[in-house]
Amino acid sequence: MRRFFRHPVRLVPVGFLVAILLGTGLLMLPQASAEYEYTPFTVALFTATSAVSVTGMSVVDTPTYWNEFGLIMITVLTQAGGLGILTGAALVILVVARQLGLRNRLLVQAETAEYGLGNVRGLLLRIAAIALVSEAVITLVLAGRLWLGYDYPPGRALWYGLFHAVQAFNNGGFALYPDSMLRFARDAWVCLSVAAGTIIGGLGFPAIFDASRTWRQPGRWGVATKLTIWGSLALLVVGFVGLLAAEWGNPHTIGPYGWADKMLTVGTQDAVLRTGGFEFIDMAALDEESYPLLLGLMFIGGGSASTAGGIKVATFFLLAFVMWAQLRGEPDVTVGRRRVASTSQRQALTVALLSVALVAAGTTGLVALAENVRDYRALFEVTSAFSTTGLSVGLATTLGEPGRLVLTVLMYVGRVGPLTLGSAIALNTRRRLYRYPEEQPIVS
Repeated sequence: MRRFFRHPVRLVPVGFLVAILLGTGLLMLPQASAEYEYTPFTVALFTATSAVSVTGMSVVDTPTYWNEFGLIMITVLTQAGGLGILTGAALVILVVARQLGLRNRLLVQAETAEYGLGNVRGLLLRIAAIALVSEAVITLVLAGRLWLGYDYPPGRALWYGLFHAVQAFNNGGFALYPDSMLRFARDAWVCLSVAAGTIIGGLGFPAIFDASRTWRQPGRWGVATKLTIWGSLALLVVGFVGLLAAEWGNPHTIGPYGWADKMLTVGTQDAVLRTGGFEFIDMAALDEESYPLLLGLMFIGGGSASTAGGIKVATFFLLAFVMWAQLRGEPDVTVGRRRVASTSQRQALTVALLSVALVAAGTTGLVALAENVRDYRALFEVTSAFSTTGLSVGLATTLGEPGRLVLTVLMYVGRVGPLTLGSAIALNTRRRLYRYPEEQPIVS
């Protein structure tokens, strides 16, 4: 066991698994369901995995199936999964003991993708501050809107605001309404606050910290920060234009809206599309040309070391720069007058190809195990589960236990897989004292 846990990164999947199993046990209790009955194991496991992996996908109607205790458990699991099990544990140690040992520092760095020892205490405090302040602001805005605009009692408005604020910042996607957030599609207060929380949580702490230090001089940002921030902006523009064009005249989605409401609804859905999981547009009613766009954006996901999933924005755009350099015959891959290390290129390629293989295998397994599933819906559900997005075209609720287990495994692997793989590759990098003769195989 000592040899296995010699690298702290190996504790990441174990930590998430322990949280999932603990959440499953709590959600199975009669006190967690609205009918005060025992919840089936597969339903509790699916929900706990979805919460810890900040996916938001559900096989039951969240607001009617779970009672207050069950919803509180989902909120706690989402918060723990968003910030990271190991980061949360280190925060507790920091508060209680007022100090962190070398082992606990390494645990935090394995979870946050910060590999230099540096000021871990400051890192943890900034992570906690960003999360708590963002969630507090979103809670107040949503609670105030529900209280003043929809006549919710103050206590209920505060609870609804807090629940959705945690889900928004952590890119969870669970909602206390049967139609997700469709009823608020044209409410600017709700739309903009949820979109802002999702974007902040999905950028990633390293990018936020780096950009905040030199926000007046973007040229001084690191390569990862540039790829994440500018890449996220590019994906937001592409997603907005593409979804707006595809759904402009769709009578089942935004067709009946005025132009201002169309812009607001599509802009909000675009912001939460890659990892947020909320539905401001009915996913099952989209035109078919919208699905390829959604699949691509979900697969890319959000920023590194964030609450988002997917292969990550920096990975996707780094591969784009690699292809551009190859097409131009450049000997090096450069981003913003910085040469990208070959190890980073190999890491990006490894994560991307393994992710493609997992999505393909998951889709094949779902089609094989589920009945009457032969169209794009299987690929959509699998991509949404693996990228921890949580959007659904209605297939998840109709699956039997084998299909649910496939999506459960994908949500877990999608949350810890790329993180663990990237961290393991970085931590295990070694230098050889010799090199073999070079040969160039034919690639065509």
